[in-house]
Amino acid sequence: MEFKKFKLFEQMKPTIRKEFIFLLFAALITGGCRKIFDLPKEKDYLSNNINFSNKIFEPILGRTNLMGGFNADNSTMPMKFEIVNARFGDGRPVTDLFQKAPTYVWTTAYNGLEKSLEEIEAKRKLEEHALFEIRSSGEFIMWASANNSLIKPRPADSTNFPQDTRYFDLKITNSGGQTVIKDLQVRPWRERPYEPSNDMNLYTGGPAPDPDFPNNPNTRDYIRPFMSNVIGDATDVNLGTNDDENDVIVYIRPFTGGNGHSLRFKVLNKDSVAINPAAFNETKWDKLVHGFNMQKTTEYVQYDVAYPIPLVEVPTAYAPGGSRAHAELKYSRIGFGGGRVVATFGIDFAIYKKGDWEIVFHFKKDNPKFQND
Repeated sequence: MEFKKFKLFEQMKPTIRKEFIFLLFAALITGGCRKIFDLPKEKDYLSNNINFSNKIFEPILGRTNLMGGFNADNSTMPMKFEIVNARFGDGRPVTDLFQKAPTYVWTTAYNGLEKSLEEIEAKRKLEEHALFEIRSSGEFIMWASANNSLIKPRPADSTNFPQDTRYFDLKITNSGGQTVIKDLQVRPWRERPYEPSNDMNLYTGGPAPDPDFPNNPNTRDYIRPFMSNVIGDATDVNLGTNDDENDVIVYIRPFTGGNGHSLRFKVLNKDSVAINPAAFNETKWDKLVHGFNMQKTTEYVQYDVAYPIPLVEVPTAYAPGGSRAHAELKYSRIGFGGGRVVATFGIDFAIYKKGDWEIVFHFKKDNPKFQND
């Protein structure tokens, strides 16, 4: 039998015989040498320079924060990441970061084309997660379920003592070994339910002082809209929104009487009386936000919405930049010379907390001019 095999080999063409010998040799090298010479298994590479570009994480509670800057320095993936030795600066153990709470996780991509709340909700589900986690990519996440009641934010007096800071070490492992990155820090900010939030004191949650008069308790800072071609009815000049003029300010605030997931837009005149939305005759109300079941009254326009707004940080028709929704009110009038003038004002905003919210534009000093010239 062995003789027949040898005769068969002798009858092969020279080129085929060479290929056969090469394949046999390769099989011996790759599959047999390790067994023959008892060579150790190949290990992953774990760099000594593995680290993070920033070791202090400052998430804002109440919203999903992705934090990273992980530098693997060409180390072999996958790696195992484990948060260890979590403690306050005075040695007390940290446990609040690792509480579990239900949080929304997307199962299908949101794209801004959904036609109902039900279609949106079908694309996400609630899962139990620790409030603070690290992903397999080395990216940290503080989930939106982490709020002021579950995690104590940094002190309201703006101090930064070690006993108020959460420290932890991170153990990183692959088959090449393990390393520990020490003394990473978590210093959370208290919740800011909306953005822009310059009207809110970041430490206390109360009203923010006027940046020009920070020690005057009778003044405060406000959110300001973007605005173009809005003429004052009495002054007949362009109204402004800068720090010195404050002709128009914005409130983002909760209101009562909604359904728990509504968003309302309202415009007030200088006497704090609501202006009929019909006056803003160029506004595309059906495309103002990704909302449904629009209700239009003589005082406001209201929608059923899914929170947060925007739902995810990807560009859509309602949030062209991804991180903020874009709401623009417009109206037109005939100006001097007979040309049509289109006036616009609005806000790029985000709201992170589910509820009934209203965005109010308040003309403080002069009303917008709607009449033709």
